[in-house]
Amino acid sequence: MNENNLIVSPEWLATNENPQVVIIDCRFALADAELGQKQYQESQIPGAFYLDLNRDLASAVGTHGGRHPLPNITELADKLSAIGINSSETLVVVYDDSRLAFASRLWWLLRYMGHSKVALLDGSFSAWKAAGYPVTDVVPDRHDGKFVVELQPDLAVDIEQVKQRKDLPGAALIDSRESERYAGLREPIDPIAGHIPGAVNYPWQGVTDETGKVRSISEQKQRWTELEKAEEIIVYCGSGVTACVNLLSLEIAGIPDAKLYVGSWSDWCSYQINIGG
Repeated sequence: MNENNLIVSPEWLATNENPQVVIIDCRFALADAELGQKQYQESQIPGAFYLDLNRDLASAVGTHGGRHPLPNITELADKLSAIGINSSETLVVVYDDSRLAFASRLWWLLRYMGHSKVALLDGSFSAWKAAGYPVTDVVPDRHDGKFVVELQPDLAVDIEQVKQRKDLPGAALIDSRESERYAGLREPIDPIAGHIPGAVNYPWQGVTDETGKVRSISEQKQRWTELEKAEEIIVYCGSGVTACVNLLSLEIAGIPDAKLYVGSWSDWCSYQINIGG
């Protein structure tokens, strides 16, 4: 393990003999909501379970709250127990194949639910395959665990908290989307283009290289140099998913306690539509 025990290599995972490790596959595609499940059923890391962004890591979309509201925490805890995760004991290793875009959402959710023993697979599924490690289409048997939620509510904020805090001295609001979406030049998903006033742009893709490998601790620290003295950092994206990659980066850089605006831009602009603004 490296990067402050937040990242594990394919080699580490392939040679691990600790039974208290549970692997979770989070592959997903926003353009095809069934693709991740299909990919998992065809080929997965041996022993990996699958959790779906829409069905497991988010709840139903409403008028407000964004495109990926938080899941029902009790239901998610039951699912985690059902795949053998024990609070404070089990190391959860998460992967996707999208530069940690979806795996980071589960990483954040586990921490929000009080489970800090969670790491991401460096380079994700592609790196595992490229290293020549085995894959399978066999879904593993479930083993009961006991996941007890110890919610960390300070890790999340809603729109009212964003409005109250974003312009305070010492506060930093981070937009994690691509530069063109931040600038309002392109908006492929949400009905309104632009960004929350006062936000600065740190595209989430900068956390990894083009192959999905996580950049070094020194590079992560360099990335956030201008925010080292910030007293409060709030991070958002389109719907509270890829923002979690930036939250991971901040954690690796030694800047803890940043908060996720779960509803993100999709929540923020839903209120603009409502008032006609």
